Parts: sequence; C-alpha cells; structure tokens
Amino acid sequence: MTVAENLTKMNKTIEQACRRSDRNPEEITIIAVTKYVSIERTKEALEAGITNLGENRKEGFLEKYESIEDQAAWHFIGTLQSRKVKDVIHKIDQLHSLDRRSLAKEINKRAEEPVSCFVQVNVSGEESKHGLPLEEVESFIEDMKAYDKVKVVGLMAMAPHIEEEEGLRAVFRKLRALRDRVRDKQLAHAPCEWLSMGMSNDYEIAIEEGATHIRVGSSLVG
Repeated sequence: MTVAENLTKMNKTIEQACRRSDRNPEEITIIAVTKYVSIERTKEALEAGITNLGENRKEGFLEKYESIEDQAAWHFIGTLQSRKVKDVIHKIDQLHSLDRRSLAKEINKRAEEPVSCFVQVNVSGEESKHGLPLEEVESFIEDMKAYDKVKVVGLMAMAPHIEEEEGLRAVFRKLRALRDRVRDKQLAHAPCEWLSMGMSNDYEIAIEEGATHIRVGSSLVG
C-alpha cells in the first residue's frame, strides 16, 4: 500500500481511539519512523502530508537529512551516544531518548539553543530496554535544571512486546501518572507536557491512555 493509503487508515484509527477516550485527534503527533525504508519512501511520506520523521541511528539520520533537511521536523528516537551528539544536535527538533546525565552534559556543551528532550523511562524494568527506572525519573528531571540547553518537554517509553492489552495499558498509565506528577511541579526547565508512547502494534491503546506522540514505522511507511 502507498504511504497515503496507510495514513488515511491510521487517521481513522486515531479518530476512533480519540472518540473513545474523549480526546481531540489534533493532540496527536504522528512520527513516521523511517529507519528501515529508503529516501524515496521517506519522500513519499512527506508528499502524503507527514511532517514529522523519526530516526534512531546517526548514520541513517544524516543520510536522509542530506536529502530532506528542514522539509520535516526531525525526531531522534534511538539511544544517542555522547560522542555523536555534535553530529546531530543542530539538525533535530526533538530528542526522545534522554536517559543519563552524561548525555545532558554533552548536549549542553554542543547545543546553541535549548533542545526539546523526552526523558526515556524503562517502565517495565526489562533489562533489554534503555531508560531510567521509574523511581529515578523525578530526581533526574530536577537535576536537569543545571543544563540550560536541555528542556524536558515530556516522557518517552517503549511498551513490552506482549499480547495482553491490560499489561500494555498498565505501562502507559504508569508513564502518564509520572508525567502528571512532573508537569504539576511547574518546573521552568521541564514543562513535561507530552507523552511519546505507542508504536505500530499498540499506538491505538497508547492514545486511549494519553499519548501525544506516537512513533509508527511498519504500519505507515513499511
């Protein structure tokens, strides 16, 4: 199917999920994860009306950025090594994987303007997943006040690969509750308004549980 056809189908699903949860579809930002597709397919996504693109590796990101540049808003969604910060930080709009102080320190050193960052949280506690443990997130975010080029705009998590819907909902609800606590502190450096959660297999549930940014690859661009 074309990206446009996939997007039409996805928008209908999003509308239905928003209707069930009394939300406005305009609250949802679709990030097309293009890490496994060609530059041509990525450009097809732009032509279909997608304006947010996500990459998780420096090399793949830079290759596509050279062709597309600021025709899209760029989201770096993978683990970013500190030594690679200088190569990407001036080209991205949002970083979805802030998970350690050394990364914040490097961003602060390299960035010219504040960078919008999602703090990555390992809600499920799986060893295979990156991110901070739930109990460390609030103190970590408070510590980010020391870095004036880091702006914490939200939290990000990857749900476990499970079929059971309630298990997925539990992960998303925990992240939302944590986001609410941080947001309610009204920290100037950490407004923490957004939730980056939900991928191709679970974005509908994530939206019902409060997602504002969904990261979708296979069901949208392939």
